[in-house]
Amino acid sequence: MTEAKTVLVTGASGLVGSETVARLRSRGVSVVALTHRKPDVVDSNGDRIEMEPFGPEAGGASYVTGDVRRGDFGLDTDTITALGGRVDLIVHCAATTDFAAPEKDYSELNIGGTGHAAALARTWDVPLVYVSTAYVCGRREGTIDENDLSDEHSFGNGYERSKYTAEQMVRGDTDLRWAIVRPGIVTGCADGGAIRDYKNLYTVVKLIVEGKLRTLPGRYDATLSLAPVDYVADAVVAAATNFEAAQGKTIHAVGDAPLSLRDMSEVFAEYPSFHVARFVPAASFSVDSLDVIEREYYLRIGAQYANYFDGKRTFATTNAAELVGPPPETGKEYLRELLDYCLETDYLGAPLVSIEEVVKCSS
Repeated sequence: MTEAKTVLVTGASGLVGSETVARLRSRGVSVVALTHRKPDVVDSNGDRIEMEPFGPEAGGASYVTGDVRRGDFGLDTDTITALGGRVDLIVHCAATTDFAAPEKDYSELNIGGTGHAAALARTWDVPLVYVSTAYVCGRREGTIDENDLSDEHSFGNGYERSKYTAEQMVRGDTDLRWAIVRPGIVTGCADGGAIRDYKNLYTVVKLIVEGKLRTLPGRYDATLSLAPVDYVADAVVAAATNFEAAQGKTIHAVGDAPLSLRDMSEVFAEYPSFHVARFVPAASFSVDSLDVIEREYYLRIGAQYANYFDGKRTFATTNAAELVGPPPETGKEYLRELLDYCLETDYLGAPLVSIEEVVKCSS
């Protein structure tokens, strides 16, 4: 099989999932979207993809409502049988990306959900494209090859560990045809910075430029590997629609070069209304030295990202370049586009009113 005609996408209403569905449809590929609650598939430009319930007469964009935490995604036998007769490939995007989620969520969603996706792929005898993360490297520094997978350097959080475990499970399944896409830190589109959801790193940036996080542990030469969401979706679609070329490969979906904290700080300083955080060596950082409010923001949010501010790493992109094409530029100019888009949409113009709201936005 060189081209999937119908693809089941889990996590289809999520940031990467929605963008993947939009790109598959633009290629003429039929999509069955698995959503947990409702068929709300909206891409980064705010365009809604109209979906109809899956059934014998369903067209090119349909949906089923299920739960990846359950075997067969909680779908009834008739639906599983009908899907098995239609689906040519599974794209598994569903996961929690919350760095502070309970261990139960990682176990049930990230690990268990991947196991259930693999089981269905085996039952239907179709390939699986699994969306992992480049940060399965954990605390390792230096150049990370696309084939590298090791836990010897430990992990910065439970999210990384759970994705490592799930990826290990996929790779070790000898009855499964697989390809793995590893996004970096998912950010706005490569051209213009558009994004639908401001989560994860965006929350930290907001707290920094508003002066709520003024001092953080980190190294100015530490790097962040940004991954424009449209390029990540392109990588997933390329693996799905040219699976013969992608089979058994791992694809780092990241920008052309990592962005250092020094670069990030210099760009922040160009904006008169922005505060610029000070990064200090971890050995010199003391939570107790922060005032009460900043300490709370750090403990609830900032601490989750400390590992990303203390590592210098680059992700090799050989497989990505061959399958998808050259990675997009993600240097200072791209960061300016992201920040300008945040200002234009008032994300960086309307302060969050409480720590609880910040925590909600980060998960």
